[in-house]
Amino acid sequence: MESSIVNSSGFNAWFGENHVVKNVNISIPKNNVVAVMGPSGCGKTTFLRCINRMHELIPGARSEGKMMLNNEDVYEMHPIFVRLKIGMVFQRPNPFPNLSIYDNVIAGYKLNGMKLPKAEKDEIVEKSLSRAALWKEVKDSLHKKGTFLSGGQQQRLCIARAIAMEPEVLLFDEPTSALDPISTSSIEELFHELKKNYTLIIVTHNMQQAARVSDKTAFFYVGELVEYDDTKLMFTNPKDVRTQNYITGRFS
Repeated sequence: MESSIVNSSGFNAWFGENHVVKNVNISIPKNNVVAVMGPSGCGKTTFLRCINRMHELIPGARSEGKMMLNNEDVYEMHPIFVRLKIGMVFQRPNPFPNLSIYDNVIAGYKLNGMKLPKAEKDEIVEKSLSRAALWKEVKDSLHKKGTFLSGGQQQRLCIARAIAMEPEVLLFDEPTSALDPISTSSIEELFHELKKNYTLIIVTHNMQQAARVSDKTAFFYVGELVEYDDTKLMFTNPKDVRTQNYITGRFS
């Protein structure tokens, strides 16, 4: 039996009166890639942001129910601690424009007032960039600004920045939608490597991507988790007609 790392039970989220996530129960196994898919406005990105309490940054947001990380309720932890344990990579690459590649990677330590000896910082930078499959490309230009990199490299730099804090879970919100096909392919290859050390939860509009990269897939529709299963089963034998209609393109 796989051990799960993220569990939600009876989880709901609102923005003001708008009930966007409805009674979601899900158990996400450790060291898996889980794709979250569904039509626009179905609650998938909000649910992703609820996992590390990012949705709270929007005025009028509230939630109820349980969201557990390793059997601890993330809503009873300090939000900063939650976001150290659960890193996030956004749709568009967003390296800090005024910082070097090196300083981008260790930005989380500086932002949280954590002082480290140079040797330790060097080690974190190399390890994080290596895990993000970027070290060989940038090792001779660590003190150049991160914005001089290509889009795909910038996204890998953002992944390295998230990894540097030693999270257990990495959340990705449509991480390749702003990238060209070659960069997309390199990020998808990276997912297979990353899951050796982390649990990955990826919101994607791209069903082919979900089929290629994930172990399990969750299908959301109008705020509800309609179906959650092994990806191969979901795509070959969906149990719910709404899932089948979505996968076969009857609605988007």
